[in-house]
Amino acid sequence: MRILQTPPRYPPAVGGVENAVAGLTRGLVGLGHEVAVLCANEPVSAKEEVLEGVRVRRLPYVGKVANTNVTPRLPIAILREEFDLLHTHLPTPWSADWSAIAAAAKRKPLVLTYYNDIVGEGPFEGIARLYNRTGLRLLLRLAKKITVIQPEYQNSPHLRGLEEKVEVIPVGVDLARFRPEGAASDGRTLFFLSLLDRHHRYKGLEDLLSALVAVKEEVGDVKLLVGGGGELLDHYRRASARLGLEEAVQFLGFVPEEMVAKYYNRCDIFILPSTSRAQEGFGMVALEAMACGRPVICTGIVGVAEEVERVGAGLVVEAGKPEVLAEAIARLLQSGPEAQRMGAAGRRLVEERYGWRKVAERFEGLYEGLVG
Repeated sequence: MRILQTPPRYPPAVGGVENAVAGLTRGLVGLGHEVAVLCANEPVSAKEEVLEGVRVRRLPYVGKVANTNVTPRLPIAILREEFDLLHTHLPTPWSADWSAIAAAAKRKPLVLTYYNDIVGEGPFEGIARLYNRTGLRLLLRLAKKITVIQPEYQNSPHLRGLEEKVEVIPVGVDLARFRPEGAASDGRTLFFLSLLDRHHRYKGLEDLLSALVAVKEEVGDVKLLVGGGGELLDHYRRASARLGLEEAVQFLGFVPEEMVAKYYNRCDIFILPSTSRAQEGFGMVALEAMACGRPVICTGIVGVAEEVERVGAGLVVEAGKPEVLAEAIARLLQSGPEAQRMGAAGRRLVEERYGWRKVAERFEGLYEGLVG
């Protein structure tokens, strides 16, 4: 099949949706399909190139609304493409909405992956509500199939009445790139990874810093590595200093792709204390950490939390409770063999269910049902 993907951005852009689309497109190419990507040129990269068999065309953008690039050339670019099926991604309305309209104009089926609800803060709250009542409804109506990346999102109020269209297909993980490379050296290293901007405050770093104060009191020396850059980096540095954590927290800044797996393998526990069910789609970083054989501590709203708990790959805690998070961290830091068993269980889980080839095969079956 000729498959066109329209994510907001594509690597070297960094983010959960960007990484998910890259993994899926490579998986589809591996299955023999012809895959093209149309996206915004952020960060500025080659306008057209082929990456691991995926033809990527990046378009100029004139600005951003929230986390959405406005690419005026996108509608015409889609209409000029030859494809059998178009797969777009939400929560970035501009690219998703124009993809739906262009696919309808070309009479081609549209698949929409619905990562999470669209919410807004401050002046964007009203805009989000307006969009959910108008553009989102049209988009959902035009989509032939809607995939969600965790079962919880089947219950989104925006998807009510669309049950026949909705299918759960999770994101995946690159099992060759993310793999165990030995134990961490000191037994006291924690790792947190996210973009540190206002769109990702829901990842819960403030709760983690608060929890770390109590962890230090109970277990003594502990080190938290914070990976990620963004406009809130200095904000978190100041918060860490106010809490007296200067020696305990190391802010790594932006972590290059080739270094991400190395940092997973340097830590003893990976932590994802997300706080917003509406905004947390799945938590790909938790999958990557498990693929590296590391135990995970996450909140119950993270998409993979249920399976983390089911197979014993880590601990699941209540969101927004730093004191509960602190107890879980202290327990695992002092658990020794238990933490090692959890890491091994996580690796087995991702091998069984979350390799990108298996995820791509599920999308392949869904696509064939529409194209055929």
